[in-house]
Amino acid sequence: MPIRQDLRNVAIVAHVDHGKTTLVDAMLWQSGAFREGSDVNNRVMDSMDLEREKGITILAKNTAVKHIRPDGTTGTINIIDTPGHADFGGEVERGLEMVDGVVLLVDASEGPLPQTRFVLRKALAKKLPIIVVVNKVDRPDARISAVVEETYDLFMDLLDDDNADVLDFPIIYASAKAGRASLTQPADGEMPDSENLEPLFRTIYDHIPAPTYEEGATLQAHVTNLDASPYLGRLALCRIVAGEIHRGQVVAWCKADGTVSNVKLSELVITEALDRVPAEKAGPGDIVAIAGISDIMIGETLSDPENPKPLPLIHVDQPSISMTIGINTSPLAGKSGKNLTARLLKARLDQELVGNVSIRVLPTERPDTWEVQGRGELQLAILVEMMRRESFELTVGKPVVVTRTIDGKLHEPVERLTVDIPEEFVGVVTQLMGLRRGTMAQMVNHGTGWVRMEFIVPARGLIGFRTEFLTETRGTGIMNHVSEGYAPWAGDFRTRPTGSLVADRTGVVTSFALFNLQARGTMFVSPGDEVYEGMIVGENPRAEDMDINPTKEKKLNNIRSSTGEELERLIPAKKLSMEQQLEFCGGDECLEVTPAVVRIRKVHLSANDRAKARRGLKNQ
Repeated sequence: MPIRQDLRNVAIVAHVDHGKTTLVDAMLWQSGAFREGSDVNNRVMDSMDLEREKGITILAKNTAVKHIRPDGTTGTINIIDTPGHADFGGEVERGLEMVDGVVLLVDASEGPLPQTRFVLRKALAKKLPIIVVVNKVDRPDARISAVVEETYDLFMDLLDDDNADVLDFPIIYASAKAGRASLTQPADGEMPDSENLEPLFRTIYDHIPAPTYEEGATLQAHVTNLDASPYLGRLALCRIVAGEIHRGQVVAWCKADGTVSNVKLSELVITEALDRVPAEKAGPGDIVAIAGISDIMIGETLSDPENPKPLPLIHVDQPSISMTIGINTSPLAGKSGKNLTARLLKARLDQELVGNVSIRVLPTERPDTWEVQGRGELQLAILVEMMRRESFELTVGKPVVVTRTIDGKLHEPVERLTVDIPEEFVGVVTQLMGLRRGTMAQMVNHGTGWVRMEFIVPARGLIGFRTEFLTETRGTGIMNHVSEGYAPWAGDFRTRPTGSLVADRTGVVTSFALFNLQARGTMFVSPGDEVYEGMIVGENPRAEDMDINPTKEKKLNNIRSSTGEELERLIPAKKLSMEQQLEFCGGDECLEVTPAVVRIRKVHLSANDRAKARRGLKNQ
């Protein structure tokens, strides 16, 4: 069977912050994609504002680098930069549909972590050949040999008998930030002996199989991603599995519902570095973008009109977390946002479904509210943040788990949680996990004063856990988790031991009121903030909620007094990010999200309505 020796398609996968995007940067620079002295941002593949702010990859993106092969000819390496966070696993699964091999990055100090397990499990399920890159070998706390052993252990844990030959993987030792890689293991904390990434390029050519094809085969191009251009409209990113595709060609569009229609391609472009370049034709193994089909969806196939052959649809894991998203119903609605109606909100959620294969949108009992299901809190919080920046005003419900009934019994999603903590916090973290029905799977003491612990815990036990974990470990703990499937319902438990301080009227917060209330708990509002009845203005150390008046003013008399000392003794408000506010939400609370401010509020704003709801729950 003919082989395209000039082409390699590879995905770079890893845990969050192990250096995927930095390595792609170095590969682009060393392949001559940028002129010497060009003003190019670091992590150039993280093009979204949110990706740069949070320092993580959210969307899978592709690039192509030209490289001189060992035989002197120029070859092309198509690279898919995938997210490392399990919440964006749909992007990983989609990216793996486009490639013939995987580069797995592992941090030389941290070693394999939960998301490393997640992305490796997906690659092994596709039976893709793997190259392991031990990155950041120049870290002062690098422990290269131990990390290699842990990586082999992870492979052994995930492998079955059918693909045991994958264990014969090459290992590259690299410092992506310095742009250096070597096949020879350096001493811990030292740079690789090579001056560039040539050993990595050479290993990709030697170990990742080149695309094969059949002469005269029927066209099959799999749509794996969607994009948009202000000039061309919707773009479908395709991996050509067989045959050739030409600009202006009429092709068979094999839709997800099983129907087939003929369409004409108005444009064909290929990727060179970070640019899309028009092309006349493309062949097997190429990753291209085509324009001319306005309603095409991910997973569909382009084929030959005379003999259409659809490819299987892309399968992704089912959602495990859901939240409700509706229009803003608070008394302060409409003050900062422009998109306020249910029609605009539904259109935006439908738009998200087009490019995000791991999101589900379901109707609820209310016509202005929808249930949005996803893979994790972070994924849903990112969606809400994007909509907030697009001038939407929303009411967002507390995240809850998506349960299943298996063999007549209720099952819930469970997570494998890995924490790295100083030794003195082992007891308190074990206690926190016990309250959440977590069971310890493994504990390793590296002898450095730090301990790594693994727990299997219900996913609902981790909702709101991060803030409490950081508080109890004095900000030193590191936690990561990944889905571990479903398990029988573990029973009820209380995850938040504190209550809320609830405003009992509408008005403006005063310093006089806060000075008298700050002994009651931690305040979330400052003097001058607007509040309304039912809005959460603080945290009560006790388990129950407390209604308070944060708008109370000092009664005036004819005695002159200074408020300077009072203001000096006012404790600054605790400002929570949107993710922290989602974690804080109780079962009867939700978020008011606007472009200007995010507030926590009760679902029922009136104290009387809240009392009726509590009585209704007791009577059930």
